[in-house]
This record gives sequence, C-alpha cells and structure tokens, in this order.
Amino acid sequence: MPELPEVEALAQFLDARLRGQTIAKVELGAISALKTFDPPLDALRGRDVADVSRRGKYLLFETTSSEAAEPLWLVLHLARGGWVRWRDELPTSVVKPGKGPLALRTRLAHGDGFEVTEAGTEKRLAVWVVGSPKEVDPLSRLGPDALDPAFDVAALETALASGTTLKGALTDQQAIAGIGNAYSDEVLHAARLSPFKSAAKLSRDELQRLFDALVQVLTEAVERSAGLPAAGLKAEKRAGMRVHGRTGEPCPVCGDRVRQVAFATKSLQYCPTCQTGGRPLADRRLSRLLK
Repeated sequence: MPELPEVEALAQFLDARLRGQTIAKVELGAISALKTFDPPLDALRGRDVADVSRRGKYLLFETTSSEAAEPLWLVLHLARGGWVRWRDELPTSVVKPGKGPLALRTRLAHGDGFEVTEAGTEKRLAVWVVGSPKEVDPLSRLGPDALDPAFDVAALETALASGTTLKGALTDQQAIAGIGNAYSDEVLHAARLSPFKSAAKLSRDELQRLFDALVQVLTEAVERSAGLPAAGLKAEKRAGMRVHGRTGEPCPVCGDRVRQVAFATKSLQYCPTCQTGGRPLADRRLSRLLK
C-alpha cells in the first residue's frame, strides 16, 4: 500500500510533469472507483493543472480554467493495490471500463499523461471530482499529517488517547494521517515498542521515543524517495524496510530473528529482542498479545 513517503514522492513527480499542462481527456476504467457524479469526470477536460499535492495518503490535483473562477479538484486515493504510472505516450485506444487493472487514464494535450491502476480483487481505489477537497468525506476526517511541522509530542499524545494499541493508533487515519501497515512496523521497531502496547499508557520517555522514531523514519523515507520516478518507488520502499516484510531475517539492530503476527488480510513484523523483551508474540489474531 502506498503510504506517506511514496504518495509525497508521487505528488512531487507528478507536479513536475503536470503543472501548467492542459488536460485533454480523462477516461474511467473502473466504474466502482468514481465516487462523485457532479461535476462529471469530463468537466476536467480543457482545464490546466495548477498544482499536485498530498494530504495523508491522498493525491490532490488542482485544476483551473480561464472560463471558470473556481478551481476543480481531482482527488485520488490509491488504497492497498493502486499505483500511478506515467507514460510519455499514452495508448490511443479507448478505455473500456471493467477490462483489466486500469482504473483511470488522464491524457494531456501533447499525448503524454498518467494511468492509475489497481491490482487485486478488493477494488478500494477511489476517485473524486470536487470543487474543494473538503467535500471528500474521508479526506475531511483525517487527523493531523504525520510530518506536519505543527505535529509535536503533545499532538501525538492526543492522537494516541483512544486507548487502542500502538499499531492500531498509528494506522488510524483519523488519529494520524499518512502512516500505514509498513511504516507503523518501522516506527515501532525504531522506538523499541511492542505493536500491542496500549497507546494511552506510554511513559514520557516512551512517548518521546515514539515521536522521534516517527519523524526520523518518515523523513528518511521521504528523502530516499525524493526525485525517483514513479516506477522506482515500490522497490525503494521495500529496500528501505528494516523489519516490515522481512520475516525470518536477522534484525539489523540486534541480530534476533524478525517475527510475524498474521491477520486475515495482512501481517505485521517486529523484533522480539528490540520490542517485546525477547518474548515472541502469538501468531493469531485474538491472542493476548504482550504489552
């Protein structure tokens, strides 16, 4: 799943190529992805891209027109299986909805542009066309951005006050925006905290460690991803992981074996020595997990 660092890099990559360009055509490949009908998708035709930015794990495309005073926004959430592919020359064939992984194709006036695809069968990728990003309900309910300069230790403490586990709190987008399954594993490993420790019961030292780890892990990931083409971001994300996706490999800090807790549709990875006092967590969803 693309998370804050990859979406930030995608936003920068696309902004460099789209800013000032005119949209010639937008075609929908997955009817289920479009969450709005007014304005229609075709309203983006002939508009200029003014800016591409990020909020949490959402991509925001601001478009303007000399014939309209107000901007129009294309908002995109890639969900678990979505990705953006830039093409210097897009196919000229007409997009047929429901055929293959293609969800959206945006063509510029010169024939280049980007395609949005979604792998797998879950089909959670979402597209909105709105007058303001505030009109997108899940976007309007996001918590503070994890790398917002205003996000400090006090804000983290507030975000963790729900009483859920640290893993749950870090991945709750209404608590903190931008962190998903992979980077939450990395942050907790760097902070030396169990993923199932109560989020509301951290000591001052643990809270500070968690905040420092969050900023460090995400900042380093953003820096590694900066300037990379969209095609290279997935490989960079995998290469930068220390415990996530590395079950059975040695922990780069202590050498212990990285362990896994598996759930129905995903899993988490952690180091027992670094995070749980050397005790492995039971690999089943409803187990009583260590603090």
